[in-house]
Amino acid sequence: MRKSAMMMALLAAAGAAAQTPGQIVVTGAVPDEASKAAMLAQVRALYGAERVVDQVTIAQVSLPPNWNGYVQKLIAPNLKLISKGELKIDGTNVTVRGEVANEAQRQQIASDIATSLNPSYTVNNGLRVSAAEQNLLDATLDKRIIEFDSGKATLTASGQAILDEMAAALHKVKGKKVEVIGHTDNTGLRESNLALSQARAEAVRIYLTGKGINPDMVMVSGQGPDRPVAENTSAEGRARNRRIEFRVAQ
Repeated sequence: MRKSAMMMALLAAAGAAAQTPGQIVVTGAVPDEASKAAMLAQVRALYGAERVVDQVTIAQVSLPPNWNGYVQKLIAPNLKLISKGELKIDGTNVTVRGEVANEAQRQQIASDIATSLNPSYTVNNGLRVSAAEQNLLDATLDKRIIEFDSGKATLTASGQAILDEMAAALHKVKGKKVEVIGHTDNTGLRESNLALSQARAEAVRIYLTGKGINPDMVMVSGQGPDRPVAENTSAEGRARNRRIEFRVAQ
């Protein structure tokens, strides 16, 4: 006799088992029809009966105490915040994977799952923050360089214009911290370049704060010449290395 049971629900059409976009595929083994019916009813109530694909089998499996009751608690509304993911319950091991909109959701969903179970259960949080927010920031910057006065941390008019667009994009990034990273080329002393890159990143934060961005949302760091994206042997390469990056904190 198997000593554990497994239920897995794909929460999007990203998995191989999903037939069409939006389907929720429920698969695994339970010991009786009553357990299967209760589980499927909960999933159908959450997502809509037309989206649920039943691949659950009846088999000789032994379940932990009150397993069906815990499964009912796990099939909760916050699962709908997850895309391209799955919920897997194998005996007392619970794994949740997929994409969520922000770090707050990632932590909250895992916390809600853990608090709905007794201490004998193990919860594996495989959720990740969607790349959509980073893509938004990258598209706004669009490979442009935020320019400063030569050797200073003073933004030029063109640099301010780009940051005006970036401020609008940052207003769409909810509940996340964003790191502003300053970079320089390798001309001059490394220590001076580190200080300049830090000062320029801080200047960006100050400017964005003036555009209504919460200063607590923005972290700053200066990498100086240590992370070049081009060779420093040409003027074009050095210009590419003198840059500001925006990274959504994971």
